[in-house]
Amino acid sequence: MSTPEAPPVRRRWLILAVIGIAQLMVILDNSIVNIALPSAQADLGFDDAQRQWIITAYALAFGSLLLLGGRLSDLFGRKRAFLVGLVGFAVASILGGLAPGFELLVAARALQGVFGALLAPAALSLLTTTFTEGRERARAFGVFAALAGSGAAIGLLLGGALTQYVDWRWCMYVNAVFAAVAFVGASLLLPAQPVEHRPHLDVVGTVLASAGLFSVVYGFASAETDSWTSPLVYAFLAAGLVLLVAFVLVQRRVKAPLLPLRVVLDRFRGGSFLTILVLTTGMFGVTLFLAYVMQQVFGFSPLMTGVAFLPMVACIVLAANTVPAILLPRTGPKPLVVVGMLLGAGGLFWFSFLTPESGYAAHVLGPLLMIGLGMGTAMSTSINTATYGVEPGDAGVASASVNTMQQVGGSVGTALLSSIAGTAAAGFAVPPLAAALHGYTTAFTVAAGIFVVGAVVVGFLIPAGRTTARSAVTTRTASTEAGEPAEPAEPVGTGLVGAVRDGGGRAVAGATLTLVDTAGHEAGRAVTDDAGDYTLRARPGDHLLVAGAAGRAPTAQQIVLTDGLTTRGDVVLDPTPEPART
Repeated sequence: MSTPEAPPVRRRWLILAVIGIAQLMVILDNSIVNIALPSAQADLGFDDAQRQWIITAYALAFGSLLLLGGRLSDLFGRKRAFLVGLVGFAVASILGGLAPGFELLVAARALQGVFGALLAPAALSLLTTTFTEGRERARAFGVFAALAGSGAAIGLLLGGALTQYVDWRWCMYVNAVFAAVAFVGASLLLPAQPVEHRPHLDVVGTVLASAGLFSVVYGFASAETDSWTSPLVYAFLAAGLVLLVAFVLVQRRVKAPLLPLRVVLDRFRGGSFLTILVLTTGMFGVTLFLAYVMQQVFGFSPLMTGVAFLPMVACIVLAANTVPAILLPRTGPKPLVVVGMLLGAGGLFWFSFLTPESGYAAHVLGPLLMIGLGMGTAMSTSINTATYGVEPGDAGVASASVNTMQQVGGSVGTALLSSIAGTAAAGFAVPPLAAALHGYTTAFTVAAGIFVVGAVVVGFLIPAGRTTARSAVTTRTASTEAGEPAEPAEPVGTGLVGAVRDGGGRAVAGATLTLVDTAGHEAGRAVTDDAGDYTLRARPGDHLLVAGAAGRAPTAQQIVLTDGLTTRGDVVLDPTPEPART
């Protein structure tokens, strides 16, 4: 399948602005509600045990339905999924703002999660197909990652201002304002992209994935309130693990999988998914515990707490929009991800030295800047890499996988670090404020360790080099067809790699691909292997890629090869139409 033609440059950046507004709305929703919770609790009269369900209801619906939401955007079109998600999220937010009691507020939060699971992957897949190559893509993903990394802090600032000066209900209503602006912009700017090859919905995989993710998120959420000694926690976590293993086994066998394993088994993408999981696990520790430190130890108001996070937000934006754009095309993702995670680890470890006598300027500002630079660099790079080179028909589910890592990471981070902080504080026989601070600094130390271990694992997992120069897959050439043994192709300098699939996403083995130059001469030829993959070497320039296979209608598409880079060209071959009967 050829990638849809990218919109003109100015239109692309306007589309990015629309996508950014929607993404910011989804990301900041959790933290903005956290700030509003004390006021909402006083107004609606629910107790502390019920309070956690305001957060958990959203996380459960959002985390468990993300993969389904991503596949629905592939099935019915990204623009349509994006618009429906915006409208649904806005309606759910208004219902939450109007809630007269606890039950309707929880239901509205769950409904927000349902439509967020449709909206978030559609937004990222639109970004993936709008910005496809080069430095422009790196800049666009830098903006997107800056929003993903700083959205929680922006939510604290906005939530503090609305709660302090207006009313907690506006922390819900404000989503309708974001959604309305994004809806108008999307309606005017996003091109209609009809789904030419609509994949089948994997019902069994959908049920297994949704139930498995629900169990994992619920298990970690229960650990925060019921403690790690509760059998219920381990029962849900074990059930989630079994269901997700069953999901993987089903994905290997089904013809049209919900999550094609080729999306996650690529080492660049797999390492990027793991990076996102680790980053969001630690990031929740920063925003959650540091907000308590600022208010309990420093005596900051909710609004001043949000303001205090702005230096970190500025560093995230700066790093995400400069470092990957300049270095990613030259170095590849590995060094940027590793260095970014180590910077984050350094900032988190610095926080572990906080005491009741610490001050903001001397003991908080420095590590905030370090974490901002590290998060901006690693998050932008990993989101860019996680969606790079994916087949257009898989853009939605690849984007959903990114969001799933963020949501699961946030749930794991909140539950795990809260549990560690509570345990450490309970065993520290000092005044309550000092005990709480001891719990927070212990959690910061653990979060720093998670970042270090993550950096080591990702460093081994992600290959060295640029994503545009991935190791070439094995192909069968004309000599192989003649009976000679096939040999793995060497990594390509200037060349073309890709996959040939049918309309249902299944590999087409034995397809012949011929590259023709502008003079009409054959510039390269390959035959796909059993996985439907191929590699071609050719000189840089404009070419025509012709693909065909027995019993399938041939296709041709324009391909431009760049000197020293490897271009990706995926192809869809449908069966030859039967002749019309007279």
